[in-house]
Amino acid sequence: MGSITVGSGHLDRLLADSTSAHAMPYQRAFAELADSHRGRSADEIVPLLRRAAERSALAFTDTDLVEQAEAISAGRRYVLRVTVT
Repeated sequence: MGSITVGSGHLDRLLADSTSAHAMPYQRAFAELADSHRGRSADEIVPLLRRAAERSALAFTDTDLVEQAEAISAGRRYVLRVTVT
């Protein structure tokens, strides 16, 4: 399980929300990668997750990105604890 802290005014960077002006929230990018990259190596997925996090202006640790990639690769659920400030 990973964790991230997000300001209350920036939740649209993380969560898919149809009212958001943010082009690609991280949640949507993660879901798309989970659908398209299941079974691929985590090493192949990590750079894609890193780019998605950078586009969404979110600061995941390298460890979080590796854990997320491993979950996608294995088709496992990934739990992210979000702290809103």
